[in-house]
Amino acid sequence: MSSHDPFPMSSKQAQKLAASVGGDSEDWHAMNTTTAVEAPKTNAETFSDDKQGLVSSKNAHDFDQDSDDEEEEQDDDFLDTPLSAFRGSPWQRNKERIKKQLLKVYTRLYGEQLPPAEMLRTLCLASTLFFMIGGYWLLRSLKDPVLTALCGISVIPKAKMLSVFVVLGVVTIYNHLLDTNIPRHHLFYIFGTFYSFLFTVIALLLMHPTLGLPNQQASPYRLLGWISYCSIESFGSVMVSLFWSFANSNFSLETAKASYGVMVATAQVGSILGPTFVNQYGKYPAKCYLVGAFCMLLLQGTMYMYISTYGVYANGSPPASSDAAPKKKQAAGVLEGLSLFWKYDYVKGIFAISCLFMVEVTIVDYTMKMLAKEYFTGLHPCTEEMTCWNHEDTSNHGMSLDATAGFTTFMGLFGQATNTLSFLLSLLGTSAVIRYLGLRLTLLLFPTLCLAVIIFVRVHPTLYVVFGAMMLLKANSYALNNPTKEMLYQPTSSAVKYKAKSWIDIFGARGSKALGSVVTNAFSDSASNLVANGSLVGMAVASFLIWNARFMGNKFDEYVSTGHIVGGDDDEELKESDGVQMAMVQNDNVDTSCAIDNDDDYDDEEEEEESDSEEAKETTGDGTARITQV
Repeated sequence: MSSHDPFPMSSKQAQKLAASVGGDSEDWHAMNTTTAVEAPKTNAETFSDDKQGLVSSKNAHDFDQDSDDEEEEQDDDFLDTPLSAFRGSPWQRNKERIKKQLLKVYTRLYGEQLPPAEMLRTLCLASTLFFMIGGYWLLRSLKDPVLTALCGISVIPKAKMLSVFVVLGVVTIYNHLLDTNIPRHHLFYIFGTFYSFLFTVIALLLMHPTLGLPNQQASPYRLLGWISYCSIESFGSVMVSLFWSFANSNFSLETAKASYGVMVATAQVGSILGPTFVNQYGKYPAKCYLVGAFCMLLLQGTMYMYISTYGVYANGSPPASSDAAPKKKQAAGVLEGLSLFWKYDYVKGIFAISCLFMVEVTIVDYTMKMLAKEYFTGLHPCTEEMTCWNHEDTSNHGMSLDATAGFTTFMGLFGQATNTLSFLLSLLGTSAVIRYLGLRLTLLLFPTLCLAVIIFVRVHPTLYVVFGAMMLLKANSYALNNPTKEMLYQPTSSAVKYKAKSWIDIFGARGSKALGSVVTNAFSDSASNLVANGSLVGMAVASFLIWNARFMGNKFDEYVSTGHIVGGDDDEELKESDGVQMAMVQNDNVDTSCAIDNDDDYDDEEEEEESDSEEAKETTGDGTARITQV
């Protein structure tokens, strides 16, 4: 074979290159192939090295894994920054930097469990609570002044006790509706429409010259004051309990820890605007009632918007479809909630956290109202030419219109201050405190605060001190106690979330206020006597709540770690036939949690495989069976 170069190059550069290579110029193709790169290994060498590498890398695996985790946790600011932060106008670059910093603050406040998309769902549902709480606080600011103007301040403890029986009737109707096939969100429409109509009627009656506020002669026999008071009390109990039951069924525990603070903060915006409206238009209580009735209609609209957008799914996921019709649960009656409460100590603990603090709050609240009534009555006294003057008993005059307006404005100011503080705590503190301290330690904060506040009021029983004490108690009950006690319902069954919760939030709360009213009614002859004796009751209740919070925190951690459901299907009352029936229904589904499509199909496949394996057996010469791989 000729070694002649088929493509000779005669330029000076080519000759210089050929001389630098060395050797005969005609051996142009015989070049040195030795390189600095190591030649690839043979299969045997590769297998040997791989075997040794597997053994040697075993010790370094943990180190490499830790290094990878550290690298993943380290943020590369350059790679994470969008190109728009380096390009465009200075305004656009600053906008991207601010957006990035806000996202970091958002993640620090609410964690990874509440991404912006989930925040939109939370805010959509929270808008219902916004109008609910906003309307309630608007009416709540009018509740005591209207009752005082119509019936006198001495009937407030009796009205609280009467509200227990009124709410008991409402609870009976509420639990009866839960036993029906009515969807849970339809209850918002039913009760919202009823209370909207009721408050509209009360507003019209308050304008009546004889039945309403134009008649300034207070009498305990004026029924309109009692109806107004009990209506507002029952609304606040039923609707709020219904909302949190619905929320607990639609949010997981981790999402609840991050989102419930946002819900409470959104509600607090409404609770600020409601008293603010009363503070500005307190001279027209009847018109304020009409605004409250309109809020009942708005909350129905926001709930309809949420259902239309996100649907009704427990924990945010749709239930598995089934061709077989589920067995209808037999209605257990309106007393099922009481039965669950009596049966489980965990539910009793939730009741204590939800309700018993209201005993001390009721005592401090009535003390504040007694001091405020004395202040505004002295500032705007009732004179003889006024209709509030009592000619039969000159020591028991009613409140003048100016005193009533001042009292109403004072209660509106109290609502503004309380809910503003609660809003700030809910927006900036609730989620962070629960995530960093955990639910067990957070449960201890509120009863400890209650004990400290009661002691301080006992030492300094003045109007402004009591005003500040009530502001702290109310704000932290909304920002800390409410979200944490709602999370305690996470390891419970649906029956506990709706039926037992309705009795706790409605009847239990009214009962606790009634118990506090018994104390205030017994020592209502003077504010000093009420403070001296009522504070002792408050300190005893706060001490018990501290012990109960510690017990409930430990139980909650235990149930969450073990997956135990209080009142769930794993109770002793669950029959074996019910479990078999549930498994049969589950296996009928196209896609089950066990990833079994159809048992019949798999039976057929197993039979085919067995027949194939029989055919694949061959007998060898020595009589042994040899199975050919199929």
